[in-house]
Amino acid sequence: MSWLAAAATGVTPESTQQAIGYPTLFVLVLLGALVPVVPTGALVSSAAVVAFHQTAPFALALVFVTASTAAFLGDMALYWLGRRGMKSKNGSRWLEAIRSRAPEDRLGQAQEKLAGHGVAVLVLSRLVPAGRIPVMLACLMAKWPMRRFARGNLPACLAWAVTYQLIGILGGSLFKEPWEGVVAAVALTVVLGAAPSVWKRVRSAG
Repeated sequence: MSWLAAAATGVTPESTQQAIGYPTLFVLVLLGALVPVVPTGALVSSAAVVAFHQTAPFALALVFVTASTAAFLGDMALYWLGRRGMKSKNGSRWLEAIRSRAPEDRLGQAQEKLAGHGVAVLVLSRLVPAGRIPVMLACLMAKWPMRRFARGNLPACLAWAVTYQLIGILGGSLFKEPWEGVVAAVALTVVLGAAPSVWKRVRSAG
């Protein structure tokens, strides 16, 4: 990826990043929304670090627009595929993929919170590690139409992009070299992602 290459070399080929980096970020975040194995938060934070060190105007704004748009479109596509699976007698592989990533306990919690708080739960779900898919499945099971899901998903994606971009800006401001900021931002996103699981295990052990 162009921004990681720029960070590794300490050079910021801004015209190259604009031509390759932003489309690459868009595609990876879009794929990460459809197939939740790509660490999209870390990608956004890394891109924000490099953008922070650039002299080009609106570099950070472009990262925000690219990431939030890709996340929104990816979520909408996955929800649409899930709705098709719900309407089909035999389901679909996309619906099964969503169900496989939504454990029964988390799905139950998501359904309960969704019934009580509605769209607010959808907005928060993208900020909670592994929270997006259970809430999306809860919306599917509640038979939310695409329009209603979109109204909640748009602010969710905007808040998600802002959060991970701020992590990148923090990493970029703490270190002079872009690659150092990228390492710090990625490490912080990994810690944030693992913290809920670690806390749950500590509570269970206690």
